[in-house]
Amino acid sequence: MWFMRESGGIDYLTKPINTDELQARIRVHLANARSVQNARIALDAAGRHLLTVSPTSEVHWSTPQAQQVLKVMTGRDDALVDLSRKLADWIAAGGKVPVGQTATMTIELANGTAVQFHHLGSTGAEEYLFRLTTADHPNQDEILREHFALTGREAKMLLWIAKGKTNRDIGKILGLSPRTGNKHLEQIYAKLGVENRTSAVVRAVHVLHEL
Repeated sequence: MWFMRESGGIDYLTKPINTDELQARIRVHLANARSVQNARIALDAAGRHLLTVSPTSEVHWSTPQAQQVLKVMTGRDDALVDLSRKLADWIAAGGKVPVGQTATMTIELANGTAVQFHHLGSTGAEEYLFRLTTADHPNQDEILREHFALTGREAKMLLWIAKGKTNRDIGKILGLSPRTGNKHLEQIYAKLGVENRTSAVVRAVHVLHEL
């Protein structure tokens, strides 16, 4: 049993095998796998900058948005490898989530810019969930407004999108109805010359990366 767990097994049956029990367990594990996969697809579509890291610094999963932002900021496809080691060391040193709070770690990149990882908790005994945001700099929304010829409200919305906020979160922050938020989003896409949220984030991060 110990060897099975160490090899990544999550369940077992002893001989003689009961076929009905075997089929029932397979159905349960398939249903659980589908639930996890559907949840990750939903997070990917929502544009959240999320990743999970193991205590041994392996990145178990990350959204495309998180990967893209780090690639833009570092110019490297493997940026998560080095950062995940720092996150695992931080967790091992006690950087866990206090009750009712979010623990945050700021990591300075080689080019002098910084990113923040917000530890949201554990998704399993061997997996820690983080949300990635860019570190704050003064007048970021003004920089985006001037660069892309946006209105003040559009610039603020784009900035929050680049920081990983959902449309619902942004609506609450800026006091926008869903319909108004969607119209602003359409205008932002048109002015940036992009067709989706991820591409808008990439363009915004490119500009903010140069601050």
